[in-house]
Amino acid sequence: MSDKATEPTLKLVPLGGLGEIGLNMMALEYGESMIVIDAGLMFPEDDMLGIDIVIPDFSHLLQNRERVKALIITHGHEDHIGAIPFLLRELRIPVYGTALTLALIREKLREHNLLDRAQLVQIAPRQVLEMGPFQIEFIRVCHSIPDGVALAIRTPAGVIIHSGDFKIDNTPVDGRRFDIARMGSYGEEGVLALLSDSTNAERAGYTLSEKEVGKTIREIFQEKEGRIIVAVFASNVHRIQQLIHIAREFGRKVLLSGKSMVTNVRIARELGYLDFTPDDEITLQDLHYMPDDQVLMLTTGSQGEPMSALSRMAFDDHKKLKIQQGDTIILSSKFIPGNERTIQNIINHLCRHGADVIHEQVKDIHVSGHAYQEELKILINMVQPRYFIPIHGEYRHLVKHRQIAMSLGMPAANCLVVEDGAVVCFSPESVSAKERIETGRVLVDGKGVGDVGGLVLRDRRHLSEDGLVIASLVINKETHEVLSGPDVFSRGFIHEEAKPEIIYEAQCVIFEALDKMLETEWELDLATLQEDIRRELKRFFNRILDRRPVIYPIVVEI
Repeated sequence: MSDKATEPTLKLVPLGGLGEIGLNMMALEYGESMIVIDAGLMFPEDDMLGIDIVIPDFSHLLQNRERVKALIITHGHEDHIGAIPFLLRELRIPVYGTALTLALIREKLREHNLLDRAQLVQIAPRQVLEMGPFQIEFIRVCHSIPDGVALAIRTPAGVIIHSGDFKIDNTPVDGRRFDIARMGSYGEEGVLALLSDSTNAERAGYTLSEKEVGKTIREIFQEKEGRIIVAVFASNVHRIQQLIHIAREFGRKVLLSGKSMVTNVRIARELGYLDFTPDDEITLQDLHYMPDDQVLMLTTGSQGEPMSALSRMAFDDHKKLKIQQGDTIILSSKFIPGNERTIQNIINHLCRHGADVIHEQVKDIHVSGHAYQEELKILINMVQPRYFIPIHGEYRHLVKHRQIAMSLGMPAANCLVVEDGAVVCFSPESVSAKERIETGRVLVDGKGVGDVGGLVLRDRRHLSEDGLVIASLVINKETHEVLSGPDVFSRGFIHEEAKPEIIYEAQCVIFEALDKMLETEWELDLATLQEDIRRELKRFFNRILDRRPVIYPIVVEI
């Protein structure tokens, strides 16, 4: 048998982030070694009632725990680091990342009381790690958060390029450009496969530079005389830096509002990523003495998050900050699909307070951190991979990105659209994705991880749509005389005082169910009686109201 026939197979196993936005996580396997790239979360969808966050299913990693050597993080956004505390509870593996990325992870682990058991290893762009059969080089890219990197992973089967989240910005705020030279050198050497960010694959042209946002914001500062309040992602350090510089230029002092805003600015300051001096900042106490035209507030809540500082101000629920006539509110972010109605509601409430609200549909106050089509083409041409696999996006984004690669001359057979759980195997002459492993989403509700599944969500949806009816009955065990009840209570179904006749008829239905059982049996079967009451009430409510509430009967014998 030849040596090649006995060599291990290089495998890529996406555990999240392919076919969805968020939840980014991928395993790379060769022989007895495995590395994991990113461990992100996803925020709950509309039908995930009561769920706080969603994380990937780690089962594949736990089943191969002895093979997992490290977790490599491309950048510090929640959809790439949010699941790390939950993973490190199960696996003790080192975590590699750049300075800002690790600082954000460290803060997250501190909140979860996991910092003492974490091994965080800082790396820098162009640094190379040797890890079993893998040699990993970190390549600087531009994104909407500093310290983002792509990964060039040299394996016995060839070089894999993982783009991370990226854009090609020739005039970044911090001057740290996409490392085109290093990426291009791998293209000249030869790349087995490129895994590339697909988030904006449907958007034609080029992404605007972050500095373009600064120009628009400067114009707003020139026009406005009242307080200016900017809601921005706390991780967007580049935009925060521009806002601080513009505030300094126009003689405004900066007030930070919101936990994540205060935390992220502190971290970026400590690492030297923000030029933000004590003279630039004011506190809540200072705010009362500052003229309105000398105030800039930076706050969280650009997506209308219910507990964010901006939302609480909009609904007049903030203890210390109030919106006032003449305020200018800038929502410096894109409306995330699904959030539009919530954000519009916030805007309406801000306007009721007399504020002037500026958002992406009014002015260009946001640019994306993800590459548009022309930048995606540049990366493919630069890397010249043998195989192309789009990552990070919903299925339509992956398909569109594949079409872009084929438009550049790549063979259709060499461009793979795969989803979570597909095992991509590289042989000396071909690639296949016929194998699959079990993957999924784990729901986090409070301190419970994975204890809420489909049945619980179904019940929650049922309760939210149709309400709850509780029917209680107390019976004498010896004589079967009704000692108390039947009492019928409802929540989210009807108002008992407004419809007393329905409650009375429901009580009669319960009596009828009891009498019917006593006609045939002397010994009461409580479980059967409860089921009979549930069934009869269900029919009754459906008949008279065409509603199907959750019915919970309670029958007690004493």
